[in-house]
Amino acid sequence: MKKVLEVAGFIALVQGVLGLVQEFTHWHVGMVRRLSFFHGYEAVVSFLLIVLACALFATADRLRH
Repeated sequence: MKKVLEVAGFIALVQGVLGLVQEFTHWHVGMVRRLSFFHGYEAVVSFLLIVLACALFATADRLRH
């Protein structure tokens, strides 16, 4: 379970960072910009993905395995 949380956290972190990079540099990277229901909220969703990644890493760290 710890590895699953770490992988999910890593994916969320990468997508959040790529979403913020896309928002400020207008490069076409990341999955957040490709989902139409996030239109107009890409920066907020990317920031929330980074927060989610931190929460997943903290939860994985608390597990014993």
